[in-house]
Amino acid sequence: MTIEALSGLDRAVIDQINAVFAGFPSIEKAVLYGSRAKGNHRPGSDIDLAIVGTGVTEEALLEMDNRLDDLLLPYTIDLCRFHGIRNPDLIRHIDRVGIVFLPDCKDQR
Repeated sequence: MTIEALSGLDRAVIDQINAVFAGFPSIEKAVLYGSRAKGNHRPGSDIDLAIVGTGVTEEALLEMDNRLDDLLLPYTIDLCRFHGIRNPDLIRHIDRVGIVFLPDCKDQR
């Protein structure tokens, strides 16, 4: 199943988000999780993305968030730094259902 079919997101939306991520070389990968990764999203569901990269700072995450906001997409995008997650249940969830969102990554989760 394609990421478009599973997540309910158009290829154009995915490409716009990934274009923002391309401006941050410290990103190793972005992992989609939550309802859009599980395929049980509803219209208007948010887009949950865990950003992986040891060099990704809180400041960089804030800048990513601002640039994504400037896209004026009809979705809320929730970003988190994977290495900053302290909730073990969330880490297990991302490990279990996460889908690599950034296509240029070699390490598929």
